[in-house]
Amino acid sequence: MTYRTVQRLADAAEPEDLFQGQWQNRRTKLDDFKPYLHERWAEGCTNAWTLWEEIKTHGYTGGYGAVRAYLRPLRTSPTAPTARPPSPRTVTGWILTHPDTLPESERLKLKSVLAGCPELDALTGHVRAFGKMLTQLQGDQLPQWIKAVRSDDLPSLHTFVNGLERDLAVAAGLTLPWSSGVVEGHVNRIKMIKRQMYGRAGFGLLRKRVLLA
Repeated sequence: MTYRTVQRLADAAEPEDLFQGQWQNRRTKLDDFKPYLHERWAEGCTNAWTLWEEIKTHGYTGGYGAVRAYLRPLRTSPTAPTARPPSPRTVTGWILTHPDTLPESERLKLKSVLAGCPELDALTGHVRAFGKMLTQLQGDQLPQWIKAVRSDDLPSLHTFVNGLERDLAVAAGLTLPWSSGVVEGHVNRIKMIKRQMYGRAGFGLLRKRVLLA
């Protein structure tokens, strides 16, 4: 070994002090629980052992040393180390996933994101309320849902609401157990047959192919 390598090993107080290069950005077991640690730290819980016990109940399988090492900079710096924010596509997937099927680690991350953006928090509530109407056939609540959406400053969602109000069949689709899916399927089948013989035959052949298929 070189002198510098021996010096670095001798000066390291913790194993984490030796992480360099490829180890710096490697994903760890603690990554999914860092938002929760920051939230509890901001609430006044600064005991590393207590926080370790809490995240273990949420699925953390790592050791106490990693939690203690991650929390050490928070004791000496006024601000917590910032983690890489999730992408818009990732947050969208969390919002569109049913809350009961969202993993605990992702639920904690979404909670952290929504805490910093009231508009996104309101949007999440409206999206989940609409999903509940859609899956439980609660179309009678559509007017109240539209009114609640219009009370918030969400222009993109207002555009969606305008489209719903122009299509009266939406209320029936959110209330009745039937749908026009079968009819639409037959329409698409006829269009496919028509395109297969485009320019080579007339309505007579199309009629026979549909009736005799």
